[in-house]
Amino acid sequence: MGVKIALAGNPNSGKTTLFNALTGSNQFVGNWPGVTVEKKEGRLKDNKEAVLMDLPGIYSLSPYTLEEVVARNYLITERPDAILNIVDGTNLERNLYLTTQLMELGIPVVMAVNMMDAVRKSGDRIDIGELSKKLGCDVVSISALKGDGVKEAAEKAVKAAQKKYAEAPVHEFGEEVESVLDEIENVLETSGSGIRQEQKRFYAVKLFERDDKIKEVMGNAPDVEELIARTEKALDDDSESIITNERYHYISTIIDSCLVKAKKGRLTVSDKIDRIVTNRWLALPIFAAVMWLVYYVSVSTVGGFVTDWTNDVLFGEIIPPAIEGFLESIDCAAWLQGLILDGIVAGVGAVLGFVPQMLVLFIFLAFLESCGYMARIAFIMDRIFRKFGLSGKSFIPMLIGTGCGVPGIMASRTIENDRDRKMTIITTTFIPCGAKLPIIALIAGALFDGASWVAPSAYFVGIAAVICSGIILKKTRMFAGDPAPFVMELPAYHLPTVGNVLRSMWERGWSFIKKAGTVILLSTIFIWFTSSFGIADGKFGMVEDLSDGFLSGIGRAFAWIFAPLGWGDWRSAVAAITGLVAKENVVGTFGILFGFSEVAEDGAEVWGTLAGSMSALAAYSFLVFNLLCAPCFAAMGAIKREMNNVRWFWFAIGYQCVFAYLVSLCIYQFGMVFTGAGISVGTIAALLVFIGFLYLLFRPYKESSSFHMNITSVRAKA
Repeated sequence: MGVKIALAGNPNSGKTTLFNALTGSNQFVGNWPGVTVEKKEGRLKDNKEAVLMDLPGIYSLSPYTLEEVVARNYLITERPDAILNIVDGTNLERNLYLTTQLMELGIPVVMAVNMMDAVRKSGDRIDIGELSKKLGCDVVSISALKGDGVKEAAEKAVKAAQKKYAEAPVHEFGEEVESVLDEIENVLETSGSGIRQEQKRFYAVKLFERDDKIKEVMGNAPDVEELIARTEKALDDDSESIITNERYHYISTIIDSCLVKAKKGRLTVSDKIDRIVTNRWLALPIFAAVMWLVYYVSVSTVGGFVTDWTNDVLFGEIIPPAIEGFLESIDCAAWLQGLILDGIVAGVGAVLGFVPQMLVLFIFLAFLESCGYMARIAFIMDRIFRKFGLSGKSFIPMLIGTGCGVPGIMASRTIENDRDRKMTIITTTFIPCGAKLPIIALIAGALFDGASWVAPSAYFVGIAAVICSGIILKKTRMFAGDPAPFVMELPAYHLPTVGNVLRSMWERGWSFIKKAGTVILLSTIFIWFTSSFGIADGKFGMVEDLSDGFLSGIGRAFAWIFAPLGWGDWRSAVAAITGLVAKENVVGTFGILFGFSEVAEDGAEVWGTLAGSMSALAAYSFLVFNLLCAPCFAAMGAIKREMNNVRWFWFAIGYQCVFAYLVSLCIYQFGMVFTGAGISVGTIAALLVFIGFLYLLFRPYKESSSFHMNITSVRAKA
């Protein structure tokens, strides 16, 4: 009979690293039922009968965020056989707050004190034996990063799971509090609540804290208000604060007897680094330099060299001739040859050609996240975002969105403030995701001769769009109000393992490759068919000139909309529209409409085809529009789910599209003036837009209001 072990711990405690070390490739990833929080489980490498459930990182079992609700509901309803509680040894006091709550659940707990290598390096000492005695559970010292002690931790967790339930927790609160908790436990017993004996302590504490969510779980919670009010009066404090103070008082006794700190005043390596990278004046220039280096290496140098070979040689000189020779040898029909070579190979191949650049980018991002630098960026961006109406919490979804916009949008659920959450959902996809990298690489390589500034500028255009949108939206009645407070622990810097970095890179890259084999494949087939077939001489059939195909007619119907942006050619219009299905389709569409070999990274041939329809200025306008406009269908679906309201969904999509159009209009029209093209009607329109933009940026803030776009009344009617 197998056992279930829950892996629980604070964010940044090394939980994911430990989970990967214990399960290896035996992992299953999905979503928790009814919510979009990621659900990860896996079987232990050394014991296939033991299933490890990786719970979302949480600070407490008094839930405020969706992750905390999900984690607590699993622990109290599913009741795993044991809990493996991972704590950060470098921040023991803060992590023990969750531990004291886990001990009250009546489930066997094994504690894994992580980052012990960093603890020893700092000169601190943790008495593991004394810590085990104080807590009343097994405690193991580990280093998840180096693999030290992880096997022992897993073995102890499996052994603890055999007990099925734990004895009463060792820790006790003050006499006054323990007295009222005993009374509440007696009420639970006499009320016939059906609570397990080993769970009564947990439910008694939560009822004392007036936890409304726990009352919903119980269904028929007894009335203990009189007992709570009596204790609050006696201790002159509210019930939740009383429990919090009692926990920290108990934790302080543990720290005093189990932890010996190094000489006070001594700066750690992380502290010394943070003095520079989080410095008020140096933080942003360093961040800009880091991101410039990341994109320069990913797009213009290492990633670019490999992509050149992939595009020019693999999908230019090797695969197409080989497939063409095979198809001719079997007398394949001309239309089928066209579908395979000009549709599938040209379209999907054009997208896959940029995979090397994406993998290099994902390696950099995984390294920056794992070493602890990206946590500092969230802290740095909080100082900036807060001035413009957003909190640093909004940067976390945007950071996740650099891989894919869908999980980035879903990560906005960690933001408690409804206004901030909606604004974050609207602006998250402004930051370039992995699917937009091929567009950036194509424009940078083909139309700007591989200029190193193009790719980083795309990233900072996204950040500027977020900041400007935050200012503009926060000054409206529906988003007015102070941003939510931002609290985040900064993990110690450390070198991530090669395995973890490569795993993160491959997970992101593989999701992109799978999309190329499904959504993009179907899209390229549609694009090939509609561009290669049309009505000629009154008859339906294949056309020699793509401008005679059905797709050309569709493109021309929309091309006039984009003419003021500098790219009114029907092919560019079609590429932008197909990008709404999947952003990678922009490159795939160019691959079909201009011929795959002409979408080489060096741009030698593509200039000859695009020169008459798209200048360098128009190309940058095209790039900015596709970066800022509505995301792919999958991300739109995530926006609709997270907004949970049709009007808010259409407001988000409409805002993104209009914002992208107006920014691209200003870029192209002002660029034309600066390059000596003169003033036109488009220039005047752009000037009016720019004046209106400045007005929205600098007008006074509105007072907070309950108006909120009448969404509340809409939701009530729904």
